[in-house]
Amino acid sequence: MASYDVIIIGSGPGGYVCAIRCAQLGLKVACVEGRDTLGGTCLNVGCIPSKALLHASHMLHEAEHNFAAMGLVGKSPSVDWKKMMSYKEDTIGQNTKGIEFLFKKNKIDWLKGWGAIPEAGKVKVGDEVHEAKHIIIASGSEPASLPGVEVDEKTVVTSTGALELGKIPKKMVVIGAGVIGLELGSVYARLGAEVTVVEFLDAITPGMDAEVQKTFQRTLKKQGLKFIMGAAVQKTESLKTKAKVHYKLRKDDSEHVLDADVVLVATGRKPFTEGLGLDALGVKMSARGQIEVNAHWETNVPGIYAIGDVIDGPMLAHKAEDEGMAAAEQVAGKHGHVNYGVIPGVIYTHPEVANVGMTEENLKEAGHAYKVGKFSFMGNGRAKANFAGDGFVKIIADKDTDRILGAHIIGPAAGDLIHEICVAMEFGASAEDLAMTCHAHPTYSEAVREAALACGDGPIHM
Repeated sequence: MASYDVIIIGSGPGGYVCAIRCAQLGLKVACVEGRDTLGGTCLNVGCIPSKALLHASHMLHEAEHNFAAMGLVGKSPSVDWKKMMSYKEDTIGQNTKGIEFLFKKNKIDWLKGWGAIPEAGKVKVGDEVHEAKHIIIASGSEPASLPGVEVDEKTVVTSTGALELGKIPKKMVVIGAGVIGLELGSVYARLGAEVTVVEFLDAITPGMDAEVQKTFQRTLKKQGLKFIMGAAVQKTESLKTKAKVHYKLRKDDSEHVLDADVVLVATGRKPFTEGLGLDALGVKMSARGQIEVNAHWETNVPGIYAIGDVIDGPMLAHKAEDEGMAAAEQVAGKHGHVNYGVIPGVIYTHPEVANVGMTEENLKEAGHAYKVGKFSFMGNGRAKANFAGDGFVKIIADKDTDRILGAHIIGPAAGDLIHEICVAMEFGASAEDLAMTCHAHPTYSEAVREAALACGDGPIHM
């Protein structure tokens, strides 16, 4: 039996960041991981491999559609699927090995196996029981499915299976128009698949700014994705060489069937707490299966904490990382803090979509007076030169104080541009503060400044 100050269960973005921060604060740390590699879902079967395929497929799209216009004339490249899969695996390997190196550097013990908590202060891994003053659960999430939808990870797949297909399907049906479905759907559409997205609601990317939703869907349609909105999937059938998706339209209850080579189930994720023994410990759980924690990320059982996808809030790697840092500070006797009002969200399609803070819909519902500054990328010189003029930057500020309340971007490098607004919001900046800041020319970031100017007297280039 080994004894530690902290044992963290799970080595995803929340867990490994928490472990490293604990070690930096002088604590003796171990991290439990049952996979053969560190990094959790994000590095192994999520964020990192999906971004590799998004990048590769976007390069193909550029070659097929924009190279000739720039004078780069020649035959379009063909897709070597095995080579692309190898590139994806290399990307995963570089990142997971990087976490392993950081564990060694920070003297963090990797307890290999699946963890359980037989009692407060103890963690069981395999046949061994280890002691810890503090236990932090960072076991992440797993894909959620629907009644009547049987996942086999071959024909009917989750995001995990979609990243490991043996070949590019001719027809793919995506169930769910959220982030995962649209990212992976756009990958396969660029690679030549006929992609149909079936969504229960009437708008894609639920919870996002309504104007962004409409522009985003229109852009994806131009790229070849088809959408069936307001459709409730009843069941899927896996046949020898294909699958069938049965759905009903909500507006008239009419029944329909779609054929596909592959069905991607992208209906969200749910907390993964199986095997931890939380029921026997008496850890309080919500109706949605999330672990309930207080303002210091501690459960109702003293000494047991939880962070990331297993607790309430957006299931985002960077949210888990922030909570991991904060929980580490707490167990080290310091003060951990997460500003939940400034957590950006990004969709890595092309164009990218990013948001932070409040939407117009949120503010209208709250009766909060606001103003909007908007600027189209068609007015941005760099974007026009790079065939990236689709989309806009939208900044929402308080009508009286001019304080920035939120921002919504659809366009080139949106996932990077959103962060200057995040920093501004963290400092309580006004739209005028952003508008008065010199931005280099020519850059995409000038569109952010122009949107801030639009909150005042108006933009210059529109």
